[in-house]
Amino acid sequence: MDKPLKEAFDYIWEETQAGIKPSIGMIVEAPFGRTSVVGIVIGVSAHSNIEPSKLKSVKALAPLPCLDKKILELGQFASHYYVYGLGETMIPAIPKWWRSPKNWQKGLRASPAKRTNTQTALQSHDQAIRPEQLNSAQADALSQLCAHNRKEFQTIFLNGVTGSGKTAVYLNYLQQILSNDHDAQVLVLLPEINLTPQLERRIASHMPNQEMAVLHSGLSEKQRAISWHAIISRKAKVILGTRLSILTPIPNLAAIVVDEEHDSSFKQQEGLGYSARDLAIWRAKNENIPVLLSSATPSLETWHAIERGRYQEIKLSERIHQAQMPEVELVQIQEADKNQAISATLRQALLKNYQQGRQALILVNRRGFAPVLTCGSCAWLSECPDCSGYMVMHKQLGSRKSSALCCHHCGLIKPIPLSCPKCGDSDLHPLGRGTQKIEEQLEGIVPHAKVLRVDADTARTGKLSEALFTKIHQGEADMIVGTQMLSKGHDYQNVGLVCVLDADARLYSNDYRAPEALFAQLIQVAGRAGRSGGEHTKMLIETRYPNDPIYQYLRNYDVAGYMKHLLKERQESGLPPYVCHALVHAESRYMSDSLELLAEAKTLIQKNSNANNGLICFDPVPKVLARVGGKERAQLLIEADSRAQLQVQLNCLDDFLRKQSNGRISKKGKVRWSIERDPLLI
Repeated sequence: MDKPLKEAFDYIWEETQAGIKPSIGMIVEAPFGRTSVVGIVIGVSAHSNIEPSKLKSVKALAPLPCLDKKILELGQFASHYYVYGLGETMIPAIPKWWRSPKNWQKGLRASPAKRTNTQTALQSHDQAIRPEQLNSAQADALSQLCAHNRKEFQTIFLNGVTGSGKTAVYLNYLQQILSNDHDAQVLVLLPEINLTPQLERRIASHMPNQEMAVLHSGLSEKQRAISWHAIISRKAKVILGTRLSILTPIPNLAAIVVDEEHDSSFKQQEGLGYSARDLAIWRAKNENIPVLLSSATPSLETWHAIERGRYQEIKLSERIHQAQMPEVELVQIQEADKNQAISATLRQALLKNYQQGRQALILVNRRGFAPVLTCGSCAWLSECPDCSGYMVMHKQLGSRKSSALCCHHCGLIKPIPLSCPKCGDSDLHPLGRGTQKIEEQLEGIVPHAKVLRVDADTARTGKLSEALFTKIHQGEADMIVGTQMLSKGHDYQNVGLVCVLDADARLYSNDYRAPEALFAQLIQVAGRAGRSGGEHTKMLIETRYPNDPIYQYLRNYDVAGYMKHLLKERQESGLPPYVCHALVHAESRYMSDSLELLAEAKTLIQKNSNANNGLICFDPVPKVLARVGGKERAQLLIEADSRAQLQVQLNCLDDFLRKQSNGRISKKGKVRWSIERDPLLI
């Protein structure tokens, strides 16, 4: 059951009432304390260590097929590896609709998951590309995939430059799997919701006779329940989903594709801190099926595995339609441009591109109007009262039409003060630039141009997101300004110019993964330009450090060179993938309580580990963002040479912390704690 507890609970099964014998994998309703919960049967026995008189009976059985053996094994592995309760791991993967027993009697009085209209897809640039239409490189990649034994585990990496036609290759591969085995099901994982509509259309045109189920958090609970039921009842053959889909029961799973495998969105940041990509590989191995990772910018972990011969690599080195990648030009920020949101060089390029009838993408990794509001007299800054960060100025926020300050960490919203809260001066002005400010500036550069903003504010829901990207694809926007959402996997056909603002912000970060993420983002956003072939395209990047290695490798699109450069740096610094990391997180009302709990954890680890066994436990420290929502946060970093060695210590630590806690909140100091494996941010 979904409780922060490690142990399972015994219940009596009333066979006469249920009308069926109990089986492992059944989803049931059972009493728990003064309420009832939904749980999964994980064992059946004629005996219990608890007196029968103290046992309660199962109340109801869900009208669902039993969860298959393989998905239970995946759940048990994830629970063990990520040091999380089995119920907490498995139950949240079941749609909320099915976790409500009151819905069990209603049943799903609805048609199967709605499929995209094939005719619409065929009329767009998303139309199917059949095997005979593939170019020679794509055809060769497809033949290599199809030559592999489909009943055997292998991790394959499809390494293709942006616009090389990777999607067409793997869709034809999946189509052949389904054609050869009519019972087979295949899973395609995407990092973000806004990428699903385009791929959904392409799948519909490639495989119009196959039922498809889509799973992501943007669906209504009823829609997700319908899709989930179609999958576990073997009706849906193609499953398209985001991160959580990897924990979905798929009885006849024959292949898994992880598209944009490098994307950090595959890593869950709250609760069960799992990596969907890593679980996909484990699941494929456990089920003895192939798993295909696809990207133009492999993660360093994937590249390291390729170098060591653990993954097979298939390359697509050229873009389709003889298209060329945009020419990269580094624009060094001049003194005269420091007070301008958009430099003179970029202004001229944007105007020229508009006159040529081409679209322009402007990437800026800050939403809102400005990162902070300040006072010109006393230098007051708009700090959040509940966090150790600043409140961002927004010209508009959601349904609010007036300006407001918003904390992007805790969600606190305040009106813009009329005067400085510190000195009373009315000379308040915004510092820095966000997407809203750039949008405003663009409207002034080319008054008649249609400017579109794409960020978490304008794309709050799946429908809003799809509407925005439809406008871009249909040419209803001349200049598109947005955050990293712009760079991910979209097949724009008329982009002639890409501008990147404030790239240096992630260049010298305290996050050791920041350069890798920045390089991938720049390669990806560059790949949105020039996809239809023909005219010369450009990418302009504002920087103060044009000689930095990241920009030099980028100019030549030398992904392999930069991966080798990064691997060397990581090896010399003793960082992943050459070591394994885990973090113990702690938060409470007082920093002293958080640090005290972590100090006790460190003492335990040092006591249990040998000084020469390759395990290092660093001192507890406040997090970079130490306070969020009024809670003081700290962390303890544990480093080991091997995963097995780290696992032993984390299991001991979990037992130690649970003994002095109610769930995951310590009895002393009320400190909420959690353990995270393979953290992305330290």
